[in-house]
Amino acid sequence: MKAAVFTMKLEPDLRAEFMAEAEACHRPASQVVREFMRSFVQQQRAQREHDAFLQRKVEVARASMADGQGRSNEEVEATFAARRATHS
Repeated sequence: MKAAVFTMKLEPDLRAEFMAEAEACHRPASQVVREFMRSFVQQQRAQREHDAFLQRKVEVARASMADGQGRSNEEVEATFAARRATHS
């Protein structure tokens, strides 16, 4: 795979601090940036997957309620209040 060049604008102070920290870690700045980018991509993908998972759960729950299979919050609260009262 051929490498692509990525150019970006930075504040001079940020660039200088970043370069100094990368050098202090004995790592090329480009390697550190690639690691940041990979981490960012993984985090974004994981977040999108989690959001999609939650959306599917909400859709299933709404469909269940629409089909009359679910229970209202009031019913659930009443059931557990009764359980707590009998176990106190």
